[in-house]
Amino acid sequence: MVFSSNPLSLSVPEAAFESWLRESGYIEVLDQRTSTATAASSSSAAAGDGASAATATASATGLLVSSFSGIVTILSLFTFNPFSKLSTDDFSGQTPSWTSAFFGSFDSYSFPSSPSQARLRVHENVKRYARNYASLFILFFACTLYQMPTALFGLIASLALWDAFKFCSEKWGLDRYPLTQQCFVRVGQCVGAIILMCSNVQMALFCALAISYAAMILHAAFRKLTPAKQRTRGRWK
Repeated sequence: MVFSSNPLSLSVPEAAFESWLRESGYIEVLDQRTSTATAASSSSAAAGDGASAATATASATGLLVSSFSGIVTILSLFTFNPFSKLSTDDFSGQTPSWTSAFFGSFDSYSFPSSPSQARLRVHENVKRYARNYASLFILFFACTLYQMPTALFGLIASLALWDAFKFCSEKWGLDRYPLTQQCFVRVGQCVGAIILMCSNVQMALFCALAISYAAMILHAAFRKLTPAKQRTRGRWK
């Protein structure tokens, strides 16, 4: 028996559906749907293996495949740009709560079931917690400078030198001599760059960037998506 197509049915492309979920505050539905589909496929595969041959070899093979899939998912986190959907508006709002929103509870984390789910979580969580991740970078950079006194001294000396150049430029009225002022600024930039390079400030910056980037990627990938809006008395707030 062949059923005719329903003329009232609506077919929505996946990209448009995801965009609608994001704008409506239901983006967590995609995260839950991906986890449910993966769990269902895994359980069915396990049932099929048990029905065919419940052997230790099959269990070991399944464990090996699961481990390999997890490794591929983790490695896929470093193969795409997590800032592709980030905009300047994401830094203009209020910083999400560190306890309830950013860290959450133990149930707020789960291993991403697939690279696509990890990518979805990273893109959305980076947008939501952009200000938190920026604060973590500043914290890591401050800790790195604390562990590298030479870099801290070089950074302070460079900032002091730049302020001295600015003070002298205003005191001597170099704004009336644009060419001289431009040469003065270039000399100050070169001297400041030499001080920063000799004091290994670039190494401190690189360490802070690497640590904060790894922490951001892992947190964004393992953090479950939560509703962007909370329902209160039947209305969205």
